[in-house]
Amino acid sequence: MDGELREVLVPPVPGLRILRFVDHDAGELMVLQRCCWVQEAVANNTLDIAALHEHLDEVRAWANVWVTFVVRLEHRMVAAVRARPAGPDWEIGRLMVAPDLAGHGIGRWLLATIEAMAPPGTTRITLFTGTGSLRNLRTYHRAGYVVDEHAQRLPTHVPGTVALVKALDP
Repeated sequence: MDGELREVLVPPVPGLRILRFVDHDAGELMVLQRCCWVQEAVANNTLDIAALHEHLDEVRAWANVWVTFVVRLEHRMVAAVRARPAGPDWEIGRLMVAPDLAGHGIGRWLLATIEAMAPPGTTRITLFTGTGSLRNLRTYHRAGYVVDEHAQRLPTHVPGTVALVKALDP
């Protein structure tokens, strides 16, 4: 299929397909994002999460600027992720899995897949999550991420979040 990406790893659920974002995915991506970040809002006791407040044009804009992938199971969008180079870093964001499919390994698979797409010369992978997002923190720690103490102290650090980093072998 045009725009489909060959999976880097075997998908944990038969029939999952990872595809590059296209403009007509934006509405479904916005709905998936809101479904996923409601849980984050509850876990972190805040509604002050950008992903809950973005309008369709904002979602479309970032999805076209970042390297953005959606995951489909048959015709349904069930997961997504974005990434971009930031100097020597590969910055990952908006990793999301439909709540009814959480716990099936889709997030771990998607994380490993997007990590493997880091451009040559990348020395670190960075991401962040909410301080109360314990499931996310466990997943990221198991995948080799550690708290980025330097990023935690920057004036640009978002309060209520944990900056994480994973060093890559040269």
